[in-house]
Amino acid sequence: MKLRVLVLINALAVAITISIVNYYFRHSWYDVAITFSASFVSSFIFIYYMIERFIVGKIKIIYKLIHNLKLGKDLKDAIGDHVTSDPINDVEKDVKEWAKQKKSEIEDLKKQEQFRRDFLSNVSHEFKTPLFAIQGYIEALQDDMDDPVMIKQFLDKASKNVDRLSYLVKDLDEISKLESGEIPINYSKFKINDLIKEVIESLELKAQQHKIKLSYKDKYDESVLVNADREKIHQVLVNLIDNSFKYGKENGNTFVRLYDLHEQVLVEVTDDGIGIEEKYLPRLFERFFRTDSSRSRQIGGSGLGLAIVKHIIESHQQTINVRSTEGLGSTFGFTLQKVRQQLPFPVLPVLKS
Repeated sequence: MKLRVLVLINALAVAITISIVNYYFRHSWYDVAITFSASFVSSFIFIYYMIERFIVGKIKIIYKLIHNLKLGKDLKDAIGDHVTSDPINDVEKDVKEWAKQKKSEIEDLKKQEQFRRDFLSNVSHEFKTPLFAIQGYIEALQDDMDDPVMIKQFLDKASKNVDRLSYLVKDLDEISKLESGEIPINYSKFKINDLIKEVIESLELKAQQHKIKLSYKDKYDESVLVNADREKIHQVLVNLIDNSFKYGKENGNTFVRLYDLHEQVLVEVTDDGIGIEEKYLPRLFERFFRTDSSRSRQIGGSGLGLAIVKHIIESHQQTINVRSTEGLGSTFGFTLQKVRQQLPFPVLPVLKS
């Protein structure tokens, strides 16, 4: 309700009350009319002045302060004393929106703080494990070992841990550059079918080592042309297929499927491995998140593969999702933008003169 309407109602109520009392004692409609007019006008002016002076004046200050805080200190002079004709409702609306915004910001800060703690803890653990192993092997070699076979074994194990550290540093550097936008997305038009076949051929030997059958379920005879960064999508496919090897079962299967949507292409990598518990699915793309730490450490990897995949796909303004059932397997799917096929113009017959 607007301020003037509110004051009008109050003045009307006062005028009617005084007029009724006047009629009760005087019994004159003329006196009632004069009393009603005078009391209505005076009540309206008095109530409006009191509200404007002692309430709206204070609300204007609050309203201005809220805008200063919302827009920033640099914009104070741009606001001035401007308020609308209904400052009470405006203040109520602004305060509610502001409180909602601040509550959301506080919740985001709490999540970021928890994420920062988890990230630091995971990074320290990931670095600590291979470093301690290398330190142990070096100390053993310093104890004047005479067995050349044992020395070679220790050096090989130390070398593997050094490789693990280098992979970790490389992945950390890559994901930080992806987040900051230092690695540009080089769009090009290519056939996604050919890229999938190329990746499968490069990973066939690794699939045999894991005793997993890798196959491409090609539903479409025609190749699908997409607009994306070919090298980065190659990396996405390698990471997802390699992940299916790590968590697949012996003599299992990994399928790559392609679905032609209206303006996009959906690529899915499906395995029939151990699957993932439903409670872990929302955190699956977090850095260093592992559903089974003991098995993940044995398998190896930096723990950043899925996080890198997510950043690459989101850098393409596309989506990635996962669905999984524990004990049955998992499916990772991501979309890519199709290249719109331009229809050829029909050839018009030439009329002879």
